[in-house]
Amino acid sequence: MPPLHRPRAALALSREAAEAVLEPPALAALAEVCDLAPLPVLDDLTTDRAREVLTGTELLVTGWGCPPLTAEVLDGAPKLRAVVHTAGSVRAHVTDACWDRGIEVSSAAAANALPVAEYTVAMILLTGKRVLESARDYRAARARGDFLRTPRDTGNYRRTVGILSASLIGRRVVELLRPYDFRVLLHDPYVSEEEAAALGVEPVSLPDLFAHSDVVSVHTPLLPATQGLVSRALIAAMRPGAVLLNTARGAVVDQDALTDAATEGRIRAVLDVTDPEVLPPDHPLWDCDNVLITPHLAGSQGNEWRRLAELAVDEVRRWAAGDGFAHPVRHERLAFLA
Repeated sequence: MPPLHRPRAALALSREAAEAVLEPPALAALAEVCDLAPLPVLDDLTTDRAREVLTGTELLVTGWGCPPLTAEVLDGAPKLRAVVHTAGSVRAHVTDACWDRGIEVSSAAAANALPVAEYTVAMILLTGKRVLESARDYRAARARGDFLRTPRDTGNYRRTVGILSASLIGRRVVELLRPYDFRVLLHDPYVSEEEAAALGVEPVSLPDLFAHSDVVSVHTPLLPATQGLVSRALIAAMRPGAVLLNTARGAVVDQDALTDAATEGRIRAVLDVTDPEVLPPDHPLWDCDNVLITPHLAGSQGNEWRRLAELAVDEVRRWAAGDGFAHPVRHERLAFLA
C-alpha cells in the first residue's frame, strides 16, 4: 500500500474563529494527516509571512474571517489544489479565480445544518404548544391556568408545517419531523413530485404553502432571486395566529410586511435572523409579544463547533488519501447555495 500523501497545509481564518473551532485535539488530528504550517493562522494573506507560507501550500483549511482568495493571492500559491472550509457558506472567500484554476472545495455546511434543523424543530414544537405565551402569562398571574379550557388550535397533533426550500437545512428539518404527527408541505421549484414523495412531503405552490400552513419555516438561501421572496401578499395570506419561522436570512422576508402583521397580532414569528441584523433598538418587533427574536444562534455554537472541526479533519484525511471530498462544493451549484 503506498504511503499516505501528506499535503502541505495552512490555516486561513480569523484568530477568534480558530480559537473557537479548532481546539488542540482538532489541530493534532490535522497534523496527523498533513504538514501543517505553524501558528498563528493566516488572517491577512498580504503579509510577508502569508506569502511565504502560501508559496508551498497545497491545501488551505479555512473558516470564518478568511480573506478572499483572489487571483492575486492565488498567483502566490501556485501549488494550492484544495480548500476545506470549517463553516458553511464559502461565498465570502472562494472567488471565481479559485474555480477557474480547478481548486477543489469542501464545506462543513452539512455539519452546520444539524443544529439549525434542531433549533427549527424545537421552535415548531414550542410554538405549537404556545409555550412562550403560556410561560409569560404564568409569570404574570403567578397562578396555574385551566388546562381544560386550552383553545383547540393549541397543540401539535396534525399541525401543518410548511417548508420553504428543500435546502440542506430544509431537508434535515423534514427528516427530524418524521416521528411527529405533522402534515408537512414543501415549496421548492427544483424538487420533482417523485423526489417530494421520497422525502415524505406534499409539494405545493408558494401561495398554498403560506395559506395552508400553521407554521412556515424559511430555509431558502439569500440570492438575488430570493430577496424579499416572502412578500406582503404571502404574509397576508397566512392563517390567523400562524407562525413565520426564519433561520435563513432576514432579507428573504419583507420585514416591513412582517412587522405590520406581527404588531397587529395577525401572525406570530420566530426570527433568528433579521434585516438588518441587529435591528435598531427602537424597532417595534423588539416589544412585540408574539415575536421571539434570537441572536443568530441556530447555527453551530459552543460544543457544536467540534462537529465542524471533525468534518473538516475527515475531509482533509479523505483528500490526502486520494478518495476525494465527501462534502464537495460544486461551482455549478453555487447559484442555489447560501
